[in-house]
Amino acid sequence: MGALDAVAGRLAGGATVTFRPSGSSMVPLIRSRQQVVAAPVDPSKLEVGDIVLARVAGTVYLHLVSSLDPARKRVQISNNRGLVNGWTSHDRVFGICVTVDGVTRPRIAGKSLAPDSQGTS
Repeated sequence: MGALDAVAGRLAGGATVTFRPSGSSMVPLIRSRQQVVAAPVDPSKLEVGDIVLARVAGTVYLHLVSSLDPARKRVQISNNRGLVNGWTSHDRVFGICVTVDGVTRPRIAGKSLAPDSQGTS
């Protein structure tokens, strides 16, 4: 189980989580080890461009929503370099990125299920 699996578990349990993901697939939106706050999310309210924590084909990613399929209740997940990870169902989207290094992400209002999406756990 990786670090993002643990974060996914906490988000699934309703917690807002602060963590520092590593990797370069989301540069310049998120750089390796920047502080990220993620909150539980209502997947039906997601938009293309939102950054979510989701499981795709057994792996948990902090990546972009690149396409929506509301009729089948699924989203497509991709990194910020053009690689499509694949489609995943709403029940495998655990959280939405609400801040990166203290800067609030755009268009997050009304998407979080957490009462205080700026808090930390």
